[in-house]
Amino acid sequence: MGCTTILVGKKASYDGSTMIARNDDSGSGHYMPKKFVVVHPEEQPRKYKSVISHVEIDLPDDPMGYTSVPNAVDGEGIWAASGVNEANVGMTATETITSNPRVLGADPLVTYQPAKDGKEEAAGGIGEEDIVSIVLPYIHSAREGVIRLGSILEKYGTYEMNGIAFQDQNEIWWLETIGGHHWMARKVPDEAYVVMPNQLGIDKFDLEKALRDQEKYRCPCEEYADLEYMCSADLKEFISKNHLDLSMDGVLNPRDAFGSHDDSDHVYNTPRAWYMLRNLNPKTKIWDGVNAEFTPYSDDLPWCMIPEKKITVEDVKYVLSSHYQGTSYDPYASYGEKEQRGAFRSIGVNRTDFLSLIQMRPGMEKDCNILEWVAFASNAFNVLVPFYATIDTTPDYFSSTTREVTTDSFYWVSRMIGAMADASYKSSIFHIERYQECVMSKGHQLIGKYDALLEKESDAAKRMSLRHQANQEIADMVKKEASDTLNKVLYELSNQMKNAYSRSDA
Repeated sequence: MGCTTILVGKKASYDGSTMIARNDDSGSGHYMPKKFVVVHPEEQPRKYKSVISHVEIDLPDDPMGYTSVPNAVDGEGIWAASGVNEANVGMTATETITSNPRVLGADPLVTYQPAKDGKEEAAGGIGEEDIVSIVLPYIHSAREGVIRLGSILEKYGTYEMNGIAFQDQNEIWWLETIGGHHWMARKVPDEAYVVMPNQLGIDKFDLEKALRDQEKYRCPCEEYADLEYMCSADLKEFISKNHLDLSMDGVLNPRDAFGSHDDSDHVYNTPRAWYMLRNLNPKTKIWDGVNAEFTPYSDDLPWCMIPEKKITVEDVKYVLSSHYQGTSYDPYASYGEKEQRGAFRSIGVNRTDFLSLIQMRPGMEKDCNILEWVAFASNAFNVLVPFYATIDTTPDYFSSTTREVTTDSFYWVSRMIGAMADASYKSSIFHIERYQECVMSKGHQLIGKYDALLEKESDAAKRMSLRHQANQEIADMVKKEASDTLNKVLYELSNQMKNAYSRSDA
């Protein structure tokens, strides 16, 4: 399943926030409707059973509530995808990543085996369907998220390779699975950002330091400022036994050891990372032409970089909406060679289901410092909407998605706008850009208004009421702007139909 992730350290963001964001894309041939909801502790199971792998996991008896962006249609599991819990910890899961036959042969993926030919059913491991639901309600820091997920992976295994981000106010951690049971995690440098398409991404990892620091991170209640790497306890032996380290100088490059180097990566994955880096560091490297230091085909693109300027929410939205604008690879372009248009897999594709950006702002009360920005459908044509994350419920316009296509659902309205604008791109893009600027501007304005009101209010119940009031006012604003934009792009599409009629044709 295709996704794209960007992680922004607190010294790399415009306001000192940590930010984690990810597109979640449907598989080819279908959409998976999503909704934005709150899961309360009493709704959390004590024994979890995966729909896909049938694995059963006993869960702790003290879950916290959390926000979630699950599937709106029953049948394939929860797929909670992204959220923030009551301890102000966020996570997004997962970025499906790739590996190689040496790794998968040494530690095979744990796949579900149905009962057959007299053999009993064998449960598989965990996967994207499960990870947020079995981890987020129980963790109190980003580091604790890494430890909990790592221990679950070691015990139950996984049936797919994945990357997962954990976040709190102070730091961001990125965990990548290795084969069926192994894993590694690296802290995102505070002054840097990370871009991740669908391939194993970590390019530098101090294995010796990770192993030396195991006592530190096995006791996550302690604070250790110098903690940068974590991994499964036997990773060194696993690498050595299976001859996975390909370095000539003894410096482990995880991307070489555990990742893929397929030709398809140069169409599907590396171009996306190249374009995001090119946008956020346009002058740091040469990205184009015969003297380019990095190209869409480069396997050695940096996992993280220090940006040339501090990164905003709008920057994150732009790169996660991109379709190679300003290059000959843009499928909507009317310039350049036709053969190059659409040559690479865009980030902002029509089968995107949602974008979630979690922004943890510094210097504020803990019940109002986190904003969860949510968008549905194709990022090229949608809008990103801010909500306070410490809440009991979410507005109906965002939470009531069902299988039924209706204009009462922001998910389906966003789908309709995207389909119509894509089909009438040249005439509709002006309306889309106005729509995006309007919603982002009003979103910032309303958050600023309620931040000021919350600063003056000390009563906890009244503060909760203000957050709900803010979220509802934002949802109402978005519903109006989305309806107006749907009307405009419908008109532009209709005007292009073969049987369109105007008075000037008479």
